[in-house]
Amino acid sequence: MNPPGHRRVRAVAPLPPEKCAYALARYSRSPDSIAESLEWVRSHDSQKFLESYYFQYGHASIADLGHVVLCFEGISELAATEIEDEPLWDGQARSSRYQDFSRCGVVTPPELDPAQAAVFAGAAAKLLAAYQRLHAAALDRLREELPRPAGMDEAAYERNLRARAFDVARYLLLLGVPTSVGQVTSIRTLEKQIRRLKASEYAEVRELAREIAEACAAEPDCLWEPISGREPLAPTLARHVDTDLHLLRSRAELRRWAAENLPPPARQASPDVDLLRPADVAADIVATLLYPVTDRPYRELYETAAGWSAARRREVIDLALGSRTRRDELLRAFRGAPYVFDIVMDIGAWRDLHRHRRCHQFRQDFTCELGYATPASIARWKLEELYQVPLEAAFATVRALPAPGAHFLLPFAARGRFLFKMDFAEAEYIIRLRSGVKGHPSYREIAWRMKQEIERLEPELGRLIEATPPWVEEPLKR
Repeated sequence: MNPPGHRRVRAVAPLPPEKCAYALARYSRSPDSIAESLEWVRSHDSQKFLESYYFQYGHASIADLGHVVLCFEGISELAATEIEDEPLWDGQARSSRYQDFSRCGVVTPPELDPAQAAVFAGAAAKLLAAYQRLHAAALDRLREELPRPAGMDEAAYERNLRARAFDVARYLLLLGVPTSVGQVTSIRTLEKQIRRLKASEYAEVRELAREIAEACAAEPDCLWEPISGREPLAPTLARHVDTDLHLLRSRAELRRWAAENLPPPARQASPDVDLLRPADVAADIVATLLYPVTDRPYRELYETAAGWSAARRREVIDLALGSRTRRDELLRAFRGAPYVFDIVMDIGAWRDLHRHRRCHQFRQDFTCELGYATPASIARWKLEELYQVPLEAAFATVRALPAPGAHFLLPFAARGRFLFKMDFAEAEYIIRLRSGVKGHPSYREIAWRMKQEIERLEPELGRLIEATPPWVEEPLKR
């Protein structure tokens, strides 16, 4: 029986992340109250505790108890997607629906030499100018198509039309436009994120990984209110985090193996949304390991791996694990789910679907080879020249520049291949949410195709999914 006046729920004021982790870890390991544990932490070294129990003895759950808020400003859209590619991640990025990106400039990839950077800058400027012209033209067409309803506020009407016009114009945005991202992660997730980013093929992303560690070792930049005695956010983490060499080496080895050992590609036409329910777990893992280092559909890789001997599949799996140390978790490709969606879609649509965390995601290299998406409104409004000419010019420049720096010039309209593994509950959620009339037309179409695939494969379950067909529109609803 608790004494009178005793509170069973006690709120704890924000603490520096490492001290919070130390206090809660001690709280779970002693009979003391949280107040007594906090007093203990005041007089003891949290860095020494984390050095011993997290980094040396591997008590990783301790690092889940301290959370760090970081904001990234002026980074490229490409880098933003790399930052967000973390399953246990919470955050928000700038919206391309409500902000004009035409005057924000561009992030030039460090990989390009001065002459290449000048070519990149010129092509990027032309794309952004075309983006601005397309937005203005789309806004004019929308005003003609959608007169303001009686009773609708003029300001709200204009906001809705501008947002719809940005939905069309954003196809001409490029992965090199600057954006901002705010995130909240545990210390453990942040460590994984830094290690993964350090293994990126993109120099900007590797540099951001270094800056994250530096920010953790420094006093915070932004305070809710002026306070004295500021201290670094996560100094112990900053000292220990390193490159995920296992991820780096596995990726390189798998790419080499695929180039040398896979049979000639089938080159058969595959649907833009293809759903499989893999029955062979080993073949699924092998196909998923090879998917990001090839340009082949998942179905082709899965059926190929399913036809191999067990020894051949073990060769791929052992190769992927060859550089694994005691500290490394299994690669993400070893995580499975009942349903595997292989989707070809424009980068803009993927950028939105990529935000769903309750699934395992993989992407192939960015490319021009799958062409670009064209919204239906472009033909209806007779804006083909305003749309296609800048895209074709950008694609020509992308092909002329060396990868991976050339990827920063890819427009959101460029199509790529992306893999999503999920259970039925997540499929139902994504389809229901992303097919709604408030959504972007591109991913609404994808969500509707996902529903059709579920109904084909699982008619008993497919009937449970409520989805809005893409031809049902309420353009002035937000």
